[in-house]
Amino acid sequence: MLRSLTKRALRNCGFDVRRYSPASSEAARLMAMLRSRGINTILDVGANEGQFAQMLRDEGYDGRIISFEPLSSAWEKLKANAKNDPLWEVAPRGAIGSVEGEIEFHIAGNSASSSALNMLEACSDAAPESAFVGAERVPVHRLDSLAPAYLREDSALLIKIDTQGYEAEVLSGAQLTLKRTTGLHLELSLVPLYQGQALYSQIIGMVQQEGFELWGFTPGFADPRTGRLLQGDGIFFRAG
Repeated sequence: MLRSLTKRALRNCGFDVRRYSPASSEAARLMAMLRSRGINTILDVGANEGQFAQMLRDEGYDGRIISFEPLSSAWEKLKANAKNDPLWEVAPRGAIGSVEGEIEFHIAGNSASSSALNMLEACSDAAPESAFVGAERVPVHRLDSLAPAYLREDSALLIKIDTQGYEAEVLSGAQLTLKRTTGLHLELSLVPLYQGQALYSQIIGMVQQEGFELWGFTPGFADPRTGRLLQGDGIFFRAG
């Protein structure tokens, strides 16, 4: 009875307490997956200010992290967050895509929702703070052009891609890198949030063709008005 009352009180304050185990904790489940496949190198594509890398460190991951971020303001904060971690490297500022060159990058009010693609109302209506407030020109490179400088013979690689609708472009520019990749952590959209983006079924099909299978799914962005899930993270590992 006391436990139920405590849980209810915490939920009324916006908190939910769960046992830390792979059965009930998403972070514990991810760490168990990384350990089971011996992951020691992570390419963090769409790092923003380094939230994903910091979560990994908080959960005990002690391997290498290489972060990529195009937005200048977020990149500066990312550099500051990584400066005291010798195994966390920040690549020169730029976007990752399917071509080499330069693109216009849209800046969101909440930074994390910034994208190379135009935002649709389904996103801005569900999260008004995500509406675009500006834009800047940024370099864009294929992961196949950059990754070799960061990979070693013993790299057991996971690529995390959180690029607000640009995931298919990143994958298209990483065909050689994918052949050296053990796992993928991909943001998947269930409904269109950005103009021209590939939805979850297309992304899953792309990585299945490259030999990866779905190991887990973590719910993410939901419309607070309806509760409908709009985005989540899929975790994939090479089959076999």
